[in-house]
Amino acid sequence: MNHIEYLKGEHAAHMAMFQALEPLFPLISDVGNLLRDCIQRGGKVLLCGNGGSAADSQHIAAEIVGRYKKERRGLPSIALTTDTSILTSVGNDYGYDYIFARQVEALCRPEDILIGLTTSGNSANVVRAIEAANEIGATTIGMTGGTGGKLNTLCKHNIVVPSSVTARIQEAHIFIGHSLCEILES
Repeated sequence: MNHIEYLKGEHAAHMAMFQALEPLFPLISDVGNLLRDCIQRGGKVLLCGNGGSAADSQHIAAEIVGRYKKERRGLPSIALTTDTSILTSVGNDYGYDYIFARQVEALCRPEDILIGLTTSGNSANVVRAIEAANEIGATTIGMTGGTGGKLNTLCKHNIVVPSSVTARIQEAHIFIGHSLCEILES
């Protein structure tokens, strides 16, 4: 395998996908403003996802709590992907589809925002978490790809990356997450 040619192809696909994100900039800006408003009114940002999206959830929550670029006080954010005792007990007692919904039930309030990351928009446990947050009256945001899946109809806003390639979607999700942090800190 010629690694240089492979890398050139992946780089070209990455750049093309990032060019295709430009029409989403107004939506990303609106969501960033929602996050800032949420924090200003005493709310918090909760995030959830599976696999790479779990890691992205944790990464974005860390930027919000710690800092992105500016020195500031810590801001309230929780990745629902990190407490292994909750994840395994809820998974065991209720089923894997409820690992995030049960935490939303316990931790989410109407003034909060839940961001669900799922490249397909159809991950059952993320869908159930969004449904639970909607029942509470919280603002729900999706970060998806492809067609946007079930989160298109469940979320107040669904940021749908125009790609069906998981790697490209995840690369875009972290760019979007960083962009939201930039807006939040502005």
